Amino acid sequence: MQRVIIHADLDAFYASVEQLDDPDLRGKPVVVGGSPEGRGVVMAASYEARRFGVRSAMPMGRALRLCLDAVRVPPRFDRYSEVSHRVMALFREVTPLVEPLSLDEAFLDASEQADAHGGDESLARYLKIEVKQRTGLTLSVGVAANKLVAKVASDRGKPDGLVVVPPGTEAAFLAPLKTRALWGVGPKAEIALSSAGFQTIGQIATAEPARLETALGSRGLWLHAMARGIDDSPVTTDHERKSVGAENTFPRDLTDGPELRAELDRIAQSVARRLDKSGFRARTIVLKLRYANFRTITRQSSRPLPIDGASDISAAAHALLDAAAKPGDRFRLIGIHATNLLTEEPDQLDLWAPTTGPERQTAVEPPGASR
Repeated sequence: MQRVIIHADLDAFYASVEQLDDPDLRGKPVVVGGSPEGRGVVMAASYEARRFGVRSAMPMGRALRLCLDAVRVPPRFDRYSEVSHRVMALFREVTPLVEPLSLDEAFLDASEQADAHGGDESLARYLKIEVKQRTGLTLSVGVAANKLVAKVASDRGKPDGLVVVPPGTEAAFLAPLKTRALWGVGPKAEIALSSAGFQTIGQIATAEPARLETALGSRGLWLHAMARGIDDSPVTTDHERKSVGAENTFPRDLTDGPELRAELDRIAQSVARRLDKSGFRARTIVLKLRYANFRTITRQSSRPLPIDGASDISAAAHALLDAAAKPGDRFRLIGIHATNLLTEEPDQLDLWAPTTGPERQTAVEPPGASR
């Protein structure tokens, strides 16, 4: 049976929900996110705002300077979750094989259902019409024989698009596109590929694998397969929750002191409440620190038994901060994430269970001026 994989993506989801709920916002440039005074960032931008260069993850202050008529709206996650639930339920009416990627996008494996709907394109049109009728939102859809190409196809059709890539044409569809269009190629990988002489996906597909390995290491071989439209990954429905966390970006940079430590305690209490509400317990606590220059690190510690309550979470986070902070450090953001989640007390300890202490660290270099 020929696979029929659909990538369905709600257009400018948060901003579109705001425009749907408030008719006065329709046709206006809408940005969803925190206030510029609080160093908020853009979580979503309507297409009216995107024409001015406003993009997700952009500092809100910069977005409002780019688009002087923009209307900033604080996020309403409960409302977005409600709408998302309705859309995902619609998808599951079509096929049980639905893999949500976020509130606004999902993969569907409709290999067994497409014929009953008159074929893959007819099924895609049905999804678009039903989403519009049930929610008032527009849906962009990509259809292909695998997840990789379906994802690229939906991105190419936005907004309100429908792009079908017939089986056997995957490589030809991808070939003329810029390397950044390939799923998994971010700004750094794009620069590395460009420096090695790769501007399009087709150039990656026809390159000698050794050249790609030189440019990107072992990841180059993976990109070589992707550039030829090869992807056998299944649509999976059993995603487990990986972490529970909270973080805060400060209105001004903070040094290690009473104010920072009080904020750390407040975040620990928030994480503890979220863990309790979700029914999880955690063995690992991760401390996230973003410095004034945007460099970001994480530190983590694990315990054999689950960490219980705000006091334990706070103590673990304070110990990690003690080890990481140096005199003169100034922090822009601090966060705590609880991972290695359990739903109940383990029956026994792991034989080689790790003890408390820093285990791993990651660092992200300061971004460019466009951050």
